[in-house]
Amino acid sequence: MKLREEAGSSPRLIAYRRPDRAEQRQSSFRIVEVEDAEGLKEALAEALGIEAVVVKERRLFIWEGVRIHLDEVEGLGGFIEFEAPVPAGADLRTGEGQVRGLRDAFEIADADLVGESYCDLIANRAAAGVGSDGG
Repeated sequence: MKLREEAGSSPRLIAYRRPDRAEQRQSSFRIVEVEDAEGLKEALAEALGIEAVVVKERRLFIWEGVRIHLDEVEGLGGFIEFEAPVPAGADLRTGEGQVRGLRDAFEIADADLVGESYCDLIANRAAAGVGSDGG
């Protein structure tokens, strides 16, 4: 779960359901717009704690319905993500084929895939005592 705050947009609480594995995978999510982001952040921090804060810049491109995210994440570096939205009940193979085609076009090998979220990567770095400067 994350609280997304970004310039020019209403704050949103986003709950994800997806496996942590480094391969193409299906995920589902629920988005709830938030009126009092600061109050919600304080309440969630008191109840659950804050695992990590992710600061990123994202450039978004859309190709044949597939969202291409080019992310620069503070402390982690650059990432590319392909997201092919598939309506409930639709055949997943179309989206999977589109993503596979983009991976081929961008020459992204299985060994290049990352299974963890940015939050998990940042939390793991912090637990290992690695700072945002790489050392």
